[in-house]
Amino acid sequence: MKRLTIILAVVAGFFFTTEAQVAQVDKQAPDFTIQDTEGKTHTLSDFKGKHVVLEWVNYGCPFVKKHYNSGNMQKLQKTFTDKGIVWLSVCSSAEGKQGYFDNVKIKELKTEKKAAYSAYLVDEEGTVGKMYGAKTTPHMYVIDPEGVLIYAGAIDDKPSTNVEDVKDAKNYVVEALKASMDGEEVETKSTSAYGCGVKYK
Repeated sequence: MKRLTIILAVVAGFFFTTEAQVAQVDKQAPDFTIQDTEGKTHTLSDFKGKHVVLEWVNYGCPFVKKHYNSGNMQKLQKTFTDKGIVWLSVCSSAEGKQGYFDNVKIKELKTEKKAAYSAYLVDEEGTVGKMYGAKTTPHMYVIDPEGVLIYAGAIDDKPSTNVEDVKDAKNYVVEALKASMDGEEVETKSTSAYGCGVKYK
């Protein structure tokens, strides 16, 4: 019985440790190093001093298509990268699953969709996705210049695949960025993300 108790305690400790490592709002965003489709390596902490947006993406997902077919996601990317914000699109789809494309195809899709991200990060092992607890596409995160996660969740308050919903939606990412850039407290820091489940390995 004593041995069983010890084993259960170790197992419980393992799960507690794993949970504690997942990104948390109002805490330092977990650092990571990962390559983009150009073969360039990016480390999150290298962007300290700038706002960073993490956008979990899967171009095959109807919810992602809503934001790209409407031009909404590209507009956000362009608007904020022009202001000096780093926008990282992250794909955690495993090879062979929906949303996974080789680097050549991703470059073609960038042109086709007129995407304006700073970099498209390839997370096929799911390491970064699990580190951040990314569950859906899109799943959005905003990190302030001090490296603190100030928003995590849905892109907006319209959990649908209807392109028409975009224009009337309350965009949480925009609100978080504007508040932080103005030196104000972010009002909505966390929401439930909606979309397709991330296609992890």
